[in-house]
Amino acid sequence: MGNLRGWEWLILLLIVLLLFGARKLPDLARGVGKSLKIFKSEVKDLKDDDAPAAATSTPDTPDAAEQSTPDTATDGEPKQP
Repeated sequence: MGNLRGWEWLILLLIVLLLFGARKLPDLARGVGKSLKIFKSEVKDLKDDDAPAAATSTPDTPDAAEQSTPDTATDGEPKQP
């Protein structure tokens, strides 16, 4: 549908005009315009919400296995090296 030539657009416009009528076309175009404006603003809001979250992410913390363990055994005595 991206390869429409001039006369194909004219036929398509004529079909739309016959289906919706000349009086409803401005309202239809206005509704489509408002919908696109809302859609664009929502997409922008989603991108804005994602950007700060990525920039303020917390640094990686070491896993529990990587954290240092105390040098005492479970009974309170020091471990043998």
